[in-house]
Amino acid sequence: MGLLVDLYQLTMLQAYHTQGMFQPATFTLFCRRLPESRNFLLACGLDDVLSYLEGLHFPLEAVTYLEGLGGFTSEFLEWLSAFRFSGRVRAVPEGTPVFRDEPILEIEAPLPEAQVVETFVMNQIHLQTVLASKAVRVKLAAGDRAVVDFGIRRMHGADAALKSARAYHIGGLDATSNVLAGQVYGVRVTGTMAHSYIQAHDDELEAFREFARSFPETTLLVDSYDTLEGVRNVVRLAGELGSDFRVRAIRLDSGDLGELARGSRRILDEGGLQSVKIFASGGLDEWSVRELGRNDAPIQGFGVGTGMGVSRDAPSLDLAYKLVEYAGEGRLKLSPGKPILPGAKQIFRQVEGGQAVRDIIGREHERLPGRPLMKVVMENGVRLSADTGNAGDESDPSSQVAPALEAARAMAAREMALLPPRLLELEAADPPYVVEISHELEAYQKTVTRQVKS
Repeated sequence: MGLLVDLYQLTMLQAYHTQGMFQPATFTLFCRRLPESRNFLLACGLDDVLSYLEGLHFPLEAVTYLEGLGGFTSEFLEWLSAFRFSGRVRAVPEGTPVFRDEPILEIEAPLPEAQVVETFVMNQIHLQTVLASKAVRVKLAAGDRAVVDFGIRRMHGADAALKSARAYHIGGLDATSNVLAGQVYGVRVTGTMAHSYIQAHDDELEAFREFARSFPETTLLVDSYDTLEGVRNVVRLAGELGSDFRVRAIRLDSGDLGELARGSRRILDEGGLQSVKIFASGGLDEWSVRELGRNDAPIQGFGVGTGMGVSRDAPSLDLAYKLVEYAGEGRLKLSPGKPILPGAKQIFRQVEGGQAVRDIIGREHERLPGRPLMKVVMENGVRLSADTGNAGDESDPSSQVAPALEAARAMAAREMALLPPRLLELEAADPPYVVEISHELEAYQKTVTRQVKS
């Protein structure tokens, strides 16, 4: 993983090495502005970052490859072969809602160490924060209805497909179709059948009959040919099987899902199958899910795939990883539209009447009203705990989900409950959430700015 970097990280490293620039540095990872369709972001990806930092090194084959590129000195490559991350990480716990300009994490380490990790740290925080933030919107739109991740087939690569299931769990989704994610993270996996299974049989009812023989408590896909006739075939199957009929649900995957759900419900109820639920999928996103709910469509769960898997409406964030301190001095740049808050920082979330009302970004040492969000999660290159949050009494001891992941899910649920209701709507909040800069940090920014300009 040492070579999963932009080349300029390594060229800068050699320059730092040559110049003896090993003084402590602080880099801040933050989002300059939220996408227009997001009222907040759900911080995610920290656990993978910490695992990466703990194991980061450059094995012989990596160093040999760099030697073959030319341009790297033998002294630098020898130093690189012994490289280990020895720094400190402060971060908001996974599952924390964050806003513009707020540090998601800060890395403090000798300059070369803090510099070279930029590519991977940004990659993982960006991907998982994008997807967790999208999943939250879908789950909010669904209300008390179940939401299952169906997106693996159209995700942008295998790593994204795996990490998405993790982010979705933190965002509150109920299950995934991704079997590997079930093994790796312990999250619940579920699935139904594809149209190809129905097509492979000469008769739809025969397909239902054979599948239910192997998986009695299954969900049957009813829209391969004629949706309502498919539902009638489920009723016919129930008549054949009698007390042995244990099918739990049908799935609608195309057409006017609201009207088809109502028609399906009538047929099922008239056939005595009131306990059979209706599950819907097919091009869904938070907007269509909310519309179906508002129209009282009798749907108990949704399978959401591509729209969520690629976060179609907001697939990227204006995420930045910037040097804010070196050798004890604040650092910034003055590029138009890209301000930087110098120095190590803390976020103070102020809650009034059980509701978050504002965040104040201050300097790390400040003690301001509100709850400080950033915690030390790594010292001397070693994470302080396997947990990246505090699950409290909400974690389920019988769950197979890793404790850190369950803690992050519980954290998200608690923190979301504190947000003003307007932030939980799909539309842009009016007014947006208040984020202020402390007087001391603002004054420090002006001081560093004058120093840079002088």
